[in-house]
Amino acid sequence: MKAIFDISGRSAYDDEIGLRYHFPSQYIASVQRSVGDWVIYRETRADGGRMAYIGAARVDRVDPDPAVRGHFYARMTDFLEFDRPVPYRDNNGRFAERFLRELANPGFAGRALRGLSVRAVDGEDFAAIVAAGLDETLAPENAIRLELEVQRLDPATAALLAEPLTERRIEQMLVNRKIRDAAFRGHVLDAYDKTCAVTGLRIVNGGGKAEAQAAHIWPVSDGGPDVVQNGIALSATAHWLFDRHLISLSEDLGLLVSHNKVPGELRKLFPAAGERIRLPNDRRLHPRPEYVARHRERFGAGPLAG
Repeated sequence: MKAIFDISGRSAYDDEIGLRYHFPSQYIASVQRSVGDWVIYRETRADGGRMAYIGAARVDRVDPDPAVRGHFYARMTDFLEFDRPVPYRDNNGRFAERFLRELANPGFAGRALRGLSVRAVDGEDFAAIVAAGLDETLAPENAIRLELEVQRLDPATAALLAEPLTERRIEQMLVNRKIRDAAFRGHVLDAYDKTCAVTGLRIVNGGGKAEAQAAHIWPVSDGGPDVVQNGIALSATAHWLFDRHLISLSEDLGLLVSHNKVPGELRKLFPAAGERIRLPNDRRLHPRPEYVARHRERFGAGPLAG
């Protein structure tokens, strides 16, 4: 069952939307019906939420909360943040969810949503919300900037991008590595203003493509999520060194350099050891400490795949 999972701006629950959704027992049946299927996260108005759909993920399994009786965790995979929040009703007042559109009085929407923090969504609405959320990633005019131009695509991805929007197509796009990388690249480079966090270089070509790349801190191959807080904008050389754990970050996000393994001519490009890297203006987009700690554990271990 495809579903909507509501979250608030500053939830009292132990959520980390890229990895887990924390909920009370009243929703256990609905969440269990969603195992193996896709859900869309919607921020409510509570605690500064945006009343908008903000990303999609797949429910892998449900575990009991060992610390709080009567609570559970939905373990999430394949989370992908939308390029922009999608309002739960458009400029014409049309609701994105069918059951809200079918209300006799639209003014009762808030009342109708009470007690329905987890609820089913039909496939057509699911596809429309996700398509609207990824409109910048999928826009042809952004293909060069996001490295989705035809010459870079494998046949399967090229065919997928050329097909009409359907529920099945949206599901395939959400697990397509090339498309996910494009969305991740756009989100990270926007957060870092297309500037390498280590060297401070900002080079953008005529097609709008930045020289900086989007590096994962906790690799996707090891279970890391495609979220800005698990990303950092780096030049190609810094990215290569970062993926091989020859440079890393301290707890306060200062640069760490393996001086016995990084050539001196490259070290000249970097700030002084321990100096803080350049970070997004929005603190909510800074690297998560637990992701950085995972990377730092392997710092200096040698040329390992990242």
